[in-house]
Amino acid sequence: MNLHDVIRRPLITEKATELQEEDKYVFEVARTANKVQVKSAVEKAFNVHVVDVNVITVPGKTKRKGRRQVPTSPWKKAIVSLKSGDKIAYFEGV
Repeated sequence: MNLHDVIRRPLITEKATELQEEDKYVFEVARTANKVQVKSAVEKAFNVHVVDVNVITVPGKTKRKGRRQVPTSPWKKAIVSLKSGDKIAYFEGV
């Protein structure tokens, strides 16, 4: 898997912003990606040292489209813990 295939996008939410104070960052990742692939992708992309990776599969929800109920796709997110002192500049000022 390519580096850009593993990390889809950063998640910028209220909870994710609070986790940044603990040197933790949240990303949406590919459904087939595992912890080792996420760790190497973040280390190569942002030039930081990753200490721990937690991966969560978020189940899809049911949304209404007119009369029908359509399920959304499940997706996977990763909470990446960095070595103290390391920062990802992409999230600064958000």
